[in-house]
Amino acid sequence: MQKINTTVVLTSLMVLVTVTGHGENFQIDKVSHMNDKNAKIYVAGHGGLVGSALCRRLRELGFCNLITRGHQGLDLRNQQAVEDFFAREKPEYVFLAAAKVGGIIANSSYPAEFIYDNLMISANVIHAAYKHGVKKLLFLGSSCIYPRMCPQPIKEEYLLTGPLEWTNEPYALAKISGIKLCQSYNKQHGTNFIACMPTNLYGTGDNFDLQNSHVIPGLMAKIHQAKMRGDRSVVLWGTGAPLREFLYVDDLADACIFLMHHYDGLDHINVGSGQEISIADLAACVREVVGFDGEIIFDTTKPDGTPRKLLDTTRLAQLGWRAQVSLYEGLRAMYAWYLAQDMVRGELSSRPSCVQ
Repeated sequence: MQKINTTVVLTSLMVLVTVTGHGENFQIDKVSHMNDKNAKIYVAGHGGLVGSALCRRLRELGFCNLITRGHQGLDLRNQQAVEDFFAREKPEYVFLAAAKVGGIIANSSYPAEFIYDNLMISANVIHAAYKHGVKKLLFLGSSCIYPRMCPQPIKEEYLLTGPLEWTNEPYALAKISGIKLCQSYNKQHGTNFIACMPTNLYGTGDNFDLQNSHVIPGLMAKIHQAKMRGDRSVVLWGTGAPLREFLYVDDLADACIFLMHHYDGLDHINVGSGQEISIADLAACVREVVGFDGEIIFDTTKPDGTPRKLLDTTRLAQLGWRAQVSLYEGLRAMYAWYLAQDMVRGELSSRPSCVQ
């Protein structure tokens, strides 16, 4: 798997600079590009799809002082717990990848949890990062922040220009608030908090739960299970017509580290592959990877979600980064990982249990 080289000249720029965004200027008190491999780096959400990919890539690049905490050890919705953690650990850099995430079913079933949990996580971590002098923070949002019917491909400036997709509006509003938190702290306090908006993600470490998963892991799990049962067909939600863009999570990890080295702007940055595919064609591709011979049937009484969503990644490309992993290559790697995990689960379930 080809990886972009994020190694930069080991120079720490500790100066006062002016950065322009949205026609306004703001001052960053200290510019720091995460060049010290011994720097304390907190990856919030390290156990999730994005956070685990970030940890893998950071370690591959030689960063050896990563700080992580699971939900049981640190509830990011608890302001005092977050304050105590930052006071004790004093991270220098933060990747804010923690979030409550899910697909259409989860967003429709738990809207209060999606908006509350994500608002609290963003507010608590960003405020603590400011209070405890974090040199640089990267906030990870989602492409669902953009209006349902905005022009394609989607440029960063289309944010807040129209109504959101109703099926995930609470989650989107929480992520928009995270962007605005970063911008507001930069303007008022001179922090260096940046934000990136990735497109639909997939990859090793994904959530394959059929009730709470995103598009690709949900498709893969459903088609795999149908294959194992010997089913002759699989029923999927919607018409299959919507167009979607997908990015392999290891590519996103590369992009995030690249931005920590090379970007200090006020505006958020789109991160995507630049390629789109219909849900019907995606399902056919997953069926091929899985090796399922049955029919794919679409239940048109169920919602489709946003008709089309392709990010304009011109700004990121101009900085020098592009995605490296093709969709088919990523799907094959993801399915191999899924099979390995399925085998482990089967072995564990076959062992005798011990009641104490």
